[in-house]
Amino acid sequence: MEYRKIEPAAIGGNPFELIGKEWALVSAKKADGTVNTMTVSWGSMGVLWGKNVVQIYLRPQRYTKEFVDQAGRFTLSFYGEGAKKELGYLGKVSGRDEDKIAKVGYTVKDFDGAPAFEEARLVLVCRSLYAQQLDPACFLPGNSCDADCYPMKDYHTMYVAEIEAVYEKAE
Repeated sequence: MEYRKIEPAAIGGNPFELIGKEWALVSAKKADGTVNTMTVSWGSMGVLWGKNVVQIYLRPQRYTKEFVDQAGRFTLSFYGEGAKKELGYLGKVSGRDEDKIAKVGYTVKDFDGAPAFEEARLVLVCRSLYAQQLDPACFLPGNSCDADCYPMKDYHTMYVAEIEAVYEKAE
């Protein structure tokens, strides 16, 4: 199936649904050509520094973080509600341990030099602009985010990335 390039402002759907309920895969490729991916369900889309951006959050122990850090570019790809089983698996199993992409039967496809999968219905090609590990000292009083989300103190790195291109499956 073919893809058509659209403007970021033409992305359909509610970003709360896209990221929080539908989930996404973040995928990147190292210089040696190795591709890895993982499921993300924390993130946002908007405008920052005069650019259309996404924010994603990766824990330090995640193998995909190495790929995103090395590549400086990544994709966010969306699949629809019918892909929860595959996305759940890709979020639980590490690419360090097995070829999890092959195991779910996804096919790597190049989008402007960044990897995503032919099975995706929507792909955002992103270039990292900023990365910072969340600082527990910055959690404001009166909420339980630190205690609830970081019992192991493995604070996410927040990435702000410019959306360079958006591809949507042509119908």
